[in-house]
Amino acid sequence: MSERARVGRLFGVGVGPGDPDLITFKAARVIREAQVVAYLAARRNVSNARSIASARIRAEHIELALIYPMTTEVIERTQGYEETLRAFYDESAERIAAHLEHGRDVAVLCEGDPFFYGSYMYLHDRLAHRYETEVIPGIASVTAASARLGTPLVRRDTPLLILPGTLPEQTLTNALADGRAYAIVKLGRNFPKVKSALRRAGVDQRALYIERATMTSERIVALHDVLAEEAPYFSLIIVPSREGEPPSAPAQAPGNIRVVGLGPGASEWLSPEAREALRDATDLVGYQPYLDRVAPYAGQERHGSDNRVEIERARHALALAQAGRRVCVVSSGDPGIFAMATAVLEAIDRGEPTWRELDIRILPGISAMQAAASRVGAPLGHDFCVISLSDRLKPWATIAQRLEAAAAADFALALYNPSSSQRQSQLEEARAILMRRRAPQTPVVLARDIGGSDERIAVVDLATLNPRDADMRTVILIGSSATRSFSNANGRRFVYTPRAYP
Repeated sequence: MSERARVGRLFGVGVGPGDPDLITFKAARVIREAQVVAYLAARRNVSNARSIASARIRAEHIELALIYPMTTEVIERTQGYEETLRAFYDESAERIAAHLEHGRDVAVLCEGDPFFYGSYMYLHDRLAHRYETEVIPGIASVTAASARLGTPLVRRDTPLLILPGTLPEQTLTNALADGRAYAIVKLGRNFPKVKSALRRAGVDQRALYIERATMTSERIVALHDVLAEEAPYFSLIIVPSREGEPPSAPAQAPGNIRVVGLGPGASEWLSPEAREALRDATDLVGYQPYLDRVAPYAGQERHGSDNRVEIERARHALALAQAGRRVCVVSSGDPGIFAMATAVLEAIDRGEPTWRELDIRILPGISAMQAAASRVGAPLGHDFCVISLSDRLKPWATIAQRLEAAAAADFALALYNPSSSQRQSQLEEARAILMRRRAPQTPVVLARDIGGSDERIAVVDLATLNPRDADMRTVILIGSSATRSFSNANGRRFVYTPRAYP
């Protein structure tokens, strides 16, 4: 029985971003020793990968040009487009397989790195399970661009996010607002929406543009000077990390102030807009435990204080902003719900006239009541009322009057600040008021430290609500007469208030 003929080996070879001197020694050796050199190219265009490796290609090489069925990448991936490409890669894989079956080693050239947005990966998917295969990494365009721009991409613990410009503009905007370092590839016809997304995310001033990095036709241009019709497909934008930058000099007055909602506890609930503002700030002002939840950034100053000095804290923040600083006032949850937005606006209203010239924005956060409601279903699914039981800033008689009115109107209720070491009786009195208007079995949700390490959720009835089970870190949700509760097959209890009112 004859021995089976030798089958060739498949190599995916990264030839780097453009400069032939950046081809690795191993890539050069593999190209030199292969019998077949394959490469992808657009119709009527020279293959970039072949041009980079041209000095390594010998006359005796068999060259296999794989010509794309279309000349430009479409922005909308229609079914017809996907089917055409799938058929192209199927056919190209079989052309390569024919050489491998005849015992020839095939080196598929790929610009940059084969597995970094490289077309080779689609051939790899079709052939690697059939033939001995090796991928030779190459220098990717992103790292080459960073080197040519002379700008480090990331420092220390800052994450790097790589985005294709083919994404929808809103997706790009949302991603660019989360405070990382970024690289945006595949520009070309996508450049106008990418530029718009950078501006909307507030990072356009940090963005660096480069095209054809390390090639002889390389061009580095200020982003605002790039014309939409000029940006080639092989261009990219780097938005480097702020980490490691020297402390920002105070901006010229008037400065700016951002009142930021951190959400109730979990870091993933912080909005991209708030995250970017926190990174951009020169000063953070807030209740010290809230400041401790914010990751430190180089060059920032922190001004922590007690929880009972809201107006003094607001005035301090405004004075810093007036001096030209970029100030973030941090709040837990949403800054406009029993938090610092009111204090800042009140300080402006009653304070220095020049404070009205400051650039001020309130950046919303997920409130504690929203987070608590999400843990049990939708207890606030219909009309509801929010009341703080703290009588530090308003008399208990006012609170009791509002509880009576809300109970009479049959609102579902969210109760903030239900109890503290100095206030033990208010929640019991609130429960007594509600019991006069609500059924004993009305569902009550006690949610403590939502999103934090000590999160606790309990669903009880109004009649069995124990005031000792709540403290200042607890938010309480109390149903209306229509609110219902049930348990699923796993025993988890859900609470909801129907949208259709009886």
